[in-house]
Amino acid sequence: MWYNERHMSKNVKLEDIVSLSKRRGFIFPGSDVYGGLSGTWDYGPLGVQLKRNVMQLWWKMFVDERDDMYGVDAAILMNKKVWEASGHVATFTDPLVECSNCHARHRADKLEDANKCPTCGQTGTFGEPRAFNMMFKTNVGPVADENSISYLRPETAQGVFTNYKNVVDTFYPDLPFGIAQQGKGFRNEISPRDFIFRDREFEMMEIEYFVHPDMWQEAFDHWVEQSKKWFEALGLPADMVHELEVPEDDRAHYSKRTIDFEFDFPIGREELMGLAYRTDFDLKNIQDHSGKNMEYQVKGTNDKFIPHVIEPSFGVERALMAVLTAAYTEDEVNGEKRVFLKLPEHLAPVKYSVSPLLKNKPELVEKAREVYAALKKKYGAVMWDDNGNIGKRYRRQDEIGTPHVVVIDFQTLEDGTVTVRDRDTTEQQRVTLEAI
Repeated sequence: MWYNERHMSKNVKLEDIVSLSKRRGFIFPGSDVYGGLSGTWDYGPLGVQLKRNVMQLWWKMFVDERDDMYGVDAAILMNKKVWEASGHVATFTDPLVECSNCHARHRADKLEDANKCPTCGQTGTFGEPRAFNMMFKTNVGPVADENSISYLRPETAQGVFTNYKNVVDTFYPDLPFGIAQQGKGFRNEISPRDFIFRDREFEMMEIEYFVHPDMWQEAFDHWVEQSKKWFEALGLPADMVHELEVPEDDRAHYSKRTIDFEFDFPIGREELMGLAYRTDFDLKNIQDHSGKNMEYQVKGTNDKFIPHVIEPSFGVERALMAVLTAAYTEDEVNGEKRVFLKLPEHLAPVKYSVSPLLKNKPELVEKAREVYAALKKKYGAVMWDDNGNIGKRYRRQDEIGTPHVVVIDFQTLEDGTVTVRDRDTTEQQRVTLEAI
């Protein structure tokens, strides 16, 4: 396994990850040139590739490699009846308090001191908490009235549930089966914080797994194990991931059982993903409110019932933050501190970097360009780097998590071999061009 004892990520500070992310083109504050917009983040060239790698890995593991999974991509804007029936309009709220001194607003259940305003420092200035609905409301069409109201979806799950009957009618899958979706979600967080951990705009990867009501426990256990395989594929050390059995009083109103998988982030142990047994709550709601039959009929029988649902729900940004936390490593090379991202190779945004040993030698540059073009055609995620001396190039590639740096030198011109440097060990080997 790529993880070893030199790993030091448990000592990582949030500011280390934020600084590296901005410095190396992973993640930037949203609308930064205009002073930013709280709770929004922009992904730079390396960040968008890392994000795509995480999402593509998820789709490969949970959709492409399974024969019981169907993908959908539902619209972000949905009929408001969807959110009325699901309970979001009435109950999707957080407790909001406002300081009477500075008028700052805060989420009441996240205050370190319930009587002290963290903005102005005054005590006793909060009134009673009030329910604040976190959905972004908008209007569809040219007339803004009650009939044109819609919402930016706060989750992707309802888009799956509203397409359940479409999938059953067109594919008629055997139970159990799942419907998977990746996509944007929006929540008007009272106080977004901690880098990309809690945002107003984010991406989710969710599965609704439909089962016979008597088989929910077996399916739930299956998804516990699948979640653990996902964490391993992300390169997260097992001792940094924890299971929390959520007590009944803290579960969502639709859940009969929930496990939160938590991770040791730099901000502390927080939720990484959730696994919930939603019973038949959602499909029954749709049936009651829409009048459409949501029953599943077992093939070759008269057995009909509304399936129950197991929901593994993955946040992309939290997965990214966990990956960066686990990968961030510091060690010493030749007496100098080195920072590098020990990313699993299949997640690294750049797989190879290609460099001529000296950029003022045309014959080396020409050969290096040939090697770069060949690797780029085969692997895609390949970077050309001739900026600064070779030591600086190594450090730069280490910091963005590039597993291999290929150097073209004078021996390459003689025998066709190149130097390949390993990111984690810093060891160098001479190999033939054909070998890579």
